[in-house]
Amino acid sequence: MNTINIIAILLIIGGILGLVYGSFDYTRETQEAKIGPIELTVKDTQTVYIPVLGSIAAIAAGGGLLLFANRKS
Repeated sequence: MNTINIIAILLIIGGILGLVYGSFDYTRETQEAKIGPIELTVKDTQTVYIPVLGSIAAIAAGGGLLLFANRKS
């Protein structure tokens, strides 16, 4: 398996995951204040939305790479 095929398969898998999940959350911890030995930290949860068109484009690009990379001229 060459590099282009691996990239194509990763694009297809990433596109499918983007369509299935649609978004993911992550938690970011920030330090708000430090007064002597006392620290005040805040955990903030943020959501990242994955565009549907981006997922479809990744699947199409991966499929196109698989089709055209295996052709021999």
